[in-house]
Amino acid sequence: MLSNKRKPTANTVGRFAPSPSGPLHFGSLLAAVGSYLFSKQQSGKWLLRIEDIDTPRVCPGADSSIMHTLEQHGLLWDGPVIYQSQRTERYHEIFNQLQQQGLVYGCQCSRKQINAGGGLYQGTCAPLHLNNTNSDVKKLSWRLHSAGVTNQFIDSLLGPQQIEQTLAEEDYILLRRDGLFSYQLAVVVDDWDQAVTEVIRGADLLSMTPRQQHLFQLLGAKAPLYGHLPLAVTAPGHKLSKQNHATALDNWPASYTMARALAILGLVLPAELQQAAAPEQLSYALANWRPAAIPAEREIITSDFG
Repeated sequence: MLSNKRKPTANTVGRFAPSPSGPLHFGSLLAAVGSYLFSKQQSGKWLLRIEDIDTPRVCPGADSSIMHTLEQHGLLWDGPVIYQSQRTERYHEIFNQLQQQGLVYGCQCSRKQINAGGGLYQGTCAPLHLNNTNSDVKKLSWRLHSAGVTNQFIDSLLGPQQIEQTLAEEDYILLRRDGLFSYQLAVVVDDWDQAVTEVIRGADLLSMTPRQQHLFQLLGAKAPLYGHLPLAVTAPGHKLSKQNHATALDNWPASYTMARALAILGLVLPAELQQAAAPEQLSYALANWRPAAIPAEREIITSDFG
């Protein structure tokens, strides 16, 4: 039976994994604060991983800027920072393993063709058995056979969840036609290798959970618990993101942005701490914040940081 009771794990390992496509914005800070509190309240580790696998989108210096902003807010990570761009050999190893198991196939469909078919890939190339000898490898992406994905799961914050089956079972890309590995493969391998036990992230990634759990299963690994936080949005459906040109946090005092993040997570600081240093505010939150205080809404409108 599905249960919505959150079950903290022993030896908790959490992580924050920003993309260095620009400076840290408030939406990402909210996820960082939430994941940090979950890990540290359980006396666990909180890791920092730079998800720079999509190299064309990387902004030079963004990783250093992100780390500096985290430090200003007292969000200090444990251990070395991991960069996905330095782990391609490991991703190749896992990709080859899945390929040898017959779980991967070549695909020559363009994004335009997929959009014309409704936006979800329909497995068009699966029966064609495309490979390096009967097709130009540079024109192929490589997809995972995803039949059998369970579309229901327990979210450690939101309780029982059910994702649309056609989305959960979409044969998604593992290796892009440009030779870059996909987020879906890299994030699972990284969480596995780093022994992550609990992933706390924004609700925009909720629908990706079944496919990531399934990939863990295919690899014979235990998936972490997944919990999803409310998104900070400027209007319904418009999340704060680098693509939407969200304001960089260095334009705001860290004490203000930390207080706003904690308020969205359900902890309003006392008056005497509203303008205290962000690390002091975070210390108070570690002693007083409770996950049950997180609002039930999937989106929280904030006009400050758009």
